[in-house]
Amino acid sequence: MERVAIIGASMTKFGQRDAWIRELLAQAGQECLEDAGVSPDALDHLYVSNMASGEFEGQTGVPNALAHDLAAMPAYTARIDQTSSSGGAGVYHAWQSIASGASEMTMLVGGEKMTHKTTAEATDVIASITHPAEYKHGVTLPSFAGLTARLYLDTYDAPRESLAKVAVKNHKNGVDNPHAQFQKEVDLDTVMESPIVADPLRLYDFCPITDGSAALMFCPESVAREYTDNYAVISGIGGATDTHVVHERSDPTTMGGVVKSSEIAYEMADLGPDDIEVAELHDMFTILEFLQAEGVGFFDEGEAWKAVEEGVTERDGELPINTSGGLKSKGHPLGASGVAQVYEIYKQVLGEAGPRQVDANVGLATNVGGFGNCVSTTILEGN
Repeated sequence: MERVAIIGASMTKFGQRDAWIRELLAQAGQECLEDAGVSPDALDHLYVSNMASGEFEGQTGVPNALAHDLAAMPAYTARIDQTSSSGGAGVYHAWQSIASGASEMTMLVGGEKMTHKTTAEATDVIASITHPAEYKHGVTLPSFAGLTARLYLDTYDAPRESLAKVAVKNHKNGVDNPHAQFQKEVDLDTVMESPIVADPLRLYDFCPITDGSAALMFCPESVAREYTDNYAVISGIGGATDTHVVHERSDPTTMGGVVKSSEIAYEMADLGPDDIEVAELHDMFTILEFLQAEGVGFFDEGEAWKAVEEGVTERDGELPINTSGGLKSKGHPLGASGVAQVYEIYKQVLGEAGPRQVDANVGLATNVGGFGNCVSTTILEGN
């Protein structure tokens, strides 16, 4: 099987946008076409990662509308919905379309429009991810995060400040990301004294509600060489699920989907955790950076908080995590987040991340749906 390459990428400004979903998708799609130097009529497949355009905006049929807006007809189109891991699932589907030989040029565009809804309305749409038995009792993802954070802190004797330091680190990284929703630093006291949302987690432990889009261009490596000498290859990719009912898990601090998806990706790439030089993890809540860093094998169970305390995951540390600012600073437009994670790793392994640049040729991105209900993990290498 020929390796799958990424030859172009784009990302819009994340935050509160006046544009609606079709405009956001079209902006990222057009910029990606231009970045890759690909004509829209060269696309065989056009995928859209989006969780809830119908629920948020009453807009359906967005992939075929995007094909029209970009003049990409007659490309095959499809919408990829895997809740908040829709972006990562889109990467997986785009990779499959090339790896299978069904397409020689596939573009993935991820996006979401959310900020026009109230916090309560947006939270309710996102809470629909949960099992109906949990939803009817008022369970939301923030409540899962708070319960799991308390369990983690108590089990591993971790200080509450260690979670706050994740937020501080990621906000610091976001300052140098022109696409981030929040380009400002926060100090430890600000995080620790912000309002409680789901004890022990406070306001600054949570990512914001966000509008935005991002896009990637995929093709076989042989085709990539016709367009550019500077491309990345997907050397490993994996997807997995965990129990839909969170309380059925034997240990809520272990995200089985993260563990399994990363194992599949490592095996495909013939690499291990020690080979990863930069990573983007799905820090919808600060506790998730700990759980995923352990789940993908960077640290032993209960040890991720120590790595944060020791500066290992800082941009100038041994293993930089969330150089983009993460979801915490960059924002979390549901369908775009997983695409934007791979965008950051793509830029890093090509040496095009500007002031965020670290010394890395191999990177990993993990995108999580719900509270670990579905997960995609992607490994990229520079050519």
